[in-house]
Amino acid sequence: MSPTRRPRTPALLVTALVTGLGAALTLAACTSTSSATGDAASADASGPDVLRIGYQLIPNGDLVVKHEGWLEEALPGTDVQWIRFDSGGDVNTAVVAGSVDVGLAGSSPVTRGLSKPLDIDYRVLWVHDVIGDAESLVARDGSGVSSVADLAGRTIATPFASTAHYSLTAALAEAGVGEDDVRLVDLQPADILGAWTRGDVDAAYVWEPTLSELGGTVLTTSTQVAQGGHPTYDLGVVTRAFADEHPDAVDAWLEAQDRAVALLQDDPDAAAEAIGAELDLPTDEVTTQLAGLTFLRGSEQAGETYFGTPDAPGAFAASLASAAQFLHAQGAIDAVPDVADLQDRIAVDALARVFGGR
Repeated sequence: MSPTRRPRTPALLVTALVTGLGAALTLAACTSTSSATGDAASADASGPDVLRIGYQLIPNGDLVVKHEGWLEEALPGTDVQWIRFDSGGDVNTAVVAGSVDVGLAGSSPVTRGLSKPLDIDYRVLWVHDVIGDAESLVARDGSGVSSVADLAGRTIATPFASTAHYSLTAALAEAGVGEDDVRLVDLQPADILGAWTRGDVDAAYVWEPTLSELGGTVLTTSTQVAQGGHPTYDLGVVTRAFADEHPDAVDAWLEAQDRAVALLQDDPDAAAEAIGAELDLPTDEVTTQLAGLTFLRGSEQAGETYFGTPDAPGAFAASLASAAQFLHAQGAIDAVPDVADLQDRIAVDALARVFGGR
């Protein structure tokens, strides 16, 4: 494990995105077609032959949709393929390689994807969750670290190009700790757990469910980092080609995601049970993890606070631009995209079709 102090340069990042695909892909077949309360999502929609969805083991509505088989129900003629990834950077890799149509990635890797040199041809489609305490910086018990400032000279693990990495860098800067003052190592969540157990790292910034497995002392959370001006999200993205060719399938996907958020809000025990089945965790543990995330209905996302409409852009593009400014300062992207360009990369047309009248 070699020390890494700064994010990969753009050229190296592109190389990693293309060459890392084989390691990133793990096929996972959807295993449940059970029903739940609520109307079926666009059940008569004509769908594509195949819909390839990149998902992560994050406790949110995406896992509810997967477990309940709502897309299979809504698109009976479509082969819905659920492909598991460990991070948003891996999802970017798959999109670049043409292996995913719709995927889940954090706002930091999505911002990188929307910026040069990557400039991935996808659009932001959905806010899966607003990240709060479910993503945090923790120190190993017995490490002698009790504050972010104490991390100077220590080893910290996080998945690079992720929302956790973005929040970690912001937290260090806020505490007056430079990146050259710590040893940052790029590890995926499962590898963080192993390094933590061996005592190879002093701290880690990571998300649930790995966060709960680590335990340790919480130094800061993404809720606190957001209060300092650096909010983070888990986002749904769709390739422009797929969205243009299969709007009915996109609408069905949005309806299913909104149905999952409704279940999370109206019957959280049922939602936690579905998510727990996907994470192989008891319902009470999932319920605790869900408390660290905020979930938004589609009608709220289509409003001015978030995505807005084709005629009235929302504030979300400005939030992405703020993240891009930070990433540019870190040398992770070539330039900060204009807010107008970022707004063009939000699928407000699809959101208006599905939620505009609600």
